[in-house]
Amino acid sequence: MDNNLAYNLNQFVKEKSGVLRLTLTDFRNYQFLRINAELCPIIISGENGSGKTNILEAISFLTPGRGLRGARLADIKRMVPQYMNDEYCPTAITPLNWAIAAEICKGDEIINIGTAVEQSTRESSDDDDELRSFERRIVKIDGNKISSQAELGKYISAIWLTPQMDRLFRGGSQPRRSFLDRLVFAFDTEHAKRTATFDHLYKEWFRILKEGKKDNFWLTSLEENMAATGVAIAAARREQTARLNTFIEHEPDDVFPSVRLELNGTIEKMLDTMPAVEVEDRYKQLLCSQRQNVLYNDNIDGVNRTDFKVYYRKKGMPAEMCSTGEQKSLLISIILAQSKCQTLHKGFAPILLLDEVVAHLDDIKREALLEKIKDLEVQAWITTTNPELFASLKNDALFLRVENNNVIS
Repeated sequence: MDNNLAYNLNQFVKEKSGVLRLTLTDFRNYQFLRINAELCPIIISGENGSGKTNILEAISFLTPGRGLRGARLADIKRMVPQYMNDEYCPTAITPLNWAIAAEICKGDEIINIGTAVEQSTRESSDDDDELRSFERRIVKIDGNKISSQAELGKYISAIWLTPQMDRLFRGGSQPRRSFLDRLVFAFDTEHAKRTATFDHLYKEWFRILKEGKKDNFWLTSLEENMAATGVAIAAARREQTARLNTFIEHEPDDVFPSVRLELNGTIEKMLDTMPAVEVEDRYKQLLCSQRQNVLYNDNIDGVNRTDFKVYYRKKGMPAEMCSTGEQKSLLISIILAQSKCQTLHKGFAPILLLDEVVAHLDDIKREALLEKIKDLEVQAWITTTNPELFASLKNDALFLRVENNNVIS
């Protein structure tokens, strides 16, 4: 990171990016929905429970991972109630497989992305060679099925804020870690693949230990792979945290509070003073030494326990000690810095998915946020129950309304 770099976004060519068309089939409450969008702020209004957030969730599935709700594939299916003798039968509900299709713009490129749930089979983990049916998510880019969701990061990235994230700093570390990893994805497209690989390796390692199998060769092999993958994850997190801290230091926001980001993790801290190859050896030794403990306490220190700490720089106060409104402002500061930083380094901004984002913001901060979104020239999908709060964008945004499982422009 070049600390002497002049951060002037106007000096850089910014590629227009975003969703031009979104089509949902049997997704949540939508039997079929098509939205023709524009590369500008998009305000989606409607009553609570009308399906506004479902549209944002669908867009989040165009990126690696489990979407902004972290939902299971089965939970996303549209449920069709069945009737017997013209009467509703609550025990007979048919779930339908869902699909999302989108036309994406990235500079002069137009990319078609599709994702859906698919039925598949695999051998049982037992010794009876039984084939078991399961569901998996498939992704296609321009009609070609891809082997890894990480490839999506080459064409689109997204950051989201939801009402549930208002408590991000007061709960456990897992949601904060996921938030950080989402920031890393935009700069390191392989990061999503690494985190998924590490989770798979950890579950396999834990399963073998839980079953009491004394397969030292297999356990050692898993630990070596976990250590190598884990150190790569930690290094990517450190790089992105340093990148954002440097950017924020040079370009503090004029309205939202300046933040300082910090990683609280054993592996990340080891990398401060040791070469990566030595940290891998230490990590491998740590995993080996905890083989017995993990059976009684699934809390082995490592990259799957790293915490992402945020501080209100001016007050020197950790985010969890700040007021609800301050915490919301701190989160907004981070996503604004990420958007600017990504535009600077990669030439295109992320899509912003902002669910009821103006809650807990006073009038000054609300209008400042809307002005900054407009100035950044990003596509921001924003939900609200009160579109009048966005009157200042009447000439710069696309206004949509959700009614009766449909969208009206």
